[in-house]
Amino acid sequence: MAVEKLFKDEATEEKGERARMASFIGAMAIADLVKTTLGPKGMDKILQSTGRGRSVTVTNDGATILKSLHIDNPAAKVLVDISKVQDDEVGDGTTSVVVLAGELLREAEKLVNAKIHPMTIISGYRVAAECARNALLEKVVDNKQDAEKFKSDLMKIAMTTLSSKILSQDKEHFAKLAVDAVMRLKGSTNLEAIQIIKKPGGSLKDSFLDEGFILDKKIGIGQPKRIENAKILVANTAMDTDKVKIYGARVRVDSMSKVAEIEGAEKEKMREKVQKIIAHGINCFVNRQLIYNFPEELFADAGVLAIEHADFDGIERLALVTGGEIASTFDNPESVKLGQCKLIEEIMIGEDKLIHFSGCEMGQACTIVLRGASSHVLDEAERSLHDALCVLSQTVNDSRVLFGGGWPEMVMAKAVDELARKTPGKKSHAIEAFSRALLAIPTIIADNAGLDSAELVSQLRAEHHEEGSAAGIDVISGSVGDMAELGISEAFKVKQAVLLSATEAAEMILRVDEIITCAPRRREDRM
Repeated sequence: MAVEKLFKDEATEEKGERARMASFIGAMAIADLVKTTLGPKGMDKILQSTGRGRSVTVTNDGATILKSLHIDNPAAKVLVDISKVQDDEVGDGTTSVVVLAGELLREAEKLVNAKIHPMTIISGYRVAAECARNALLEKVVDNKQDAEKFKSDLMKIAMTTLSSKILSQDKEHFAKLAVDAVMRLKGSTNLEAIQIIKKPGGSLKDSFLDEGFILDKKIGIGQPKRIENAKILVANTAMDTDKVKIYGARVRVDSMSKVAEIEGAEKEKMREKVQKIIAHGINCFVNRQLIYNFPEELFADAGVLAIEHADFDGIERLALVTGGEIASTFDNPESVKLGQCKLIEEIMIGEDKLIHFSGCEMGQACTIVLRGASSHVLDEAERSLHDALCVLSQTVNDSRVLFGGGWPEMVMAKAVDELARKTPGKKSHAIEAFSRALLAIPTIIADNAGLDSAELVSQLRAEHHEEGSAAGIDVISGSVGDMAELGISEAFKVKQAVLLSATEAAEMILRVDEIITCAPRRREDRM
């Protein structure tokens, strides 16, 4: 007896061939979508939101593009996820990961059509990925011991990362900013200490790195505009209680003078609080919440600079930078750790006034001020710079470096190809397919630059048959160039993450043989 129907009315299921087809096609479509943003000559995408503001983002960062898409295809979602993880983990290579996974699936589709079982393909891919990783490990360069060389490595990596972004025109300038900022961190990967402030106006070239900390606030009225050897108390407390404001509270009084008494009492309370704060021996008070005019007057009389409404990022970072702690009670001054810095002054950037703290406790902090024509340019510049900072901070810890420009892919493809020739059985087809997928990356880099990719990749292959070749695609001159001379380098960690994430994602999608979409839940009529 046959079961008529297993699922609810609107649930759908696709089995076997069709399910695999759907997941392959979805994943490849996503890969083709971001493919054009790969490489130094990659194009940007405009993302327009359907929300109220109709906000527009112009970007070529793979993760940003994929994050903003609303996708229905389950396999495509897996690719979106790996690009997100790549972005959180190493910061760069978000596009490469998706493109490589897409290519692996494209090759797998051909093999599945040739009646090779998906599990065979998967085990072939596993072996190939391991082999590719070992090939890279043999070729890595590590200059951790030599500070000069290491710094130039970092510069090259930063310039390579930035060359595919909007900052590619002034990449030397920005690479220098990024390297300086990361060198200050002294090996920590906590990018919180690097603050990026975006101010429209000027051109990208006017961006600069400031070794202090810049708070995007104005100094209050009648307060000192410049303080040397500042002692800073960073707080998160309410400074607006000099008025009665208990909502819905009623105070019945029989004369106006009683109201004045109540107000006087409130003022006294506030005055006491301010005195407690000043008793810490500070000359700068930064608060996350409002400071009303009355306490502000009191601070001004005491010669203390009071800054109100410093947003949460601001005070967290300020506390980190000046070595203070965020306080909210002021009864025992000895247990509160104050922040210190040499000088606080007001500076102008564009037409805005900002407060600049210099000579801070923790030398790790710095602020990068980005200038640019419009907010879109600045947003994209910030994303690009963030990618570079992520990669650099990872490289400082894991200092292994590779050449870039399609060189690592050629090295891996060569090793994987040799492995395929030695491997008996159907698995060898899968291993060969893996090497073809790796070659797709240099191919796409060349295609995006409008070069003859077939010609270039075959030239590269011939070059790589000699041991120790450093040949890669030189997009600028449109030929095969020496990556060592051109100074195109990439971090090993990024490449490894790309390789492993892409293989695992492709594996996961290959394992699928049935897609079941659940029926939407009905709302009961609530009558």
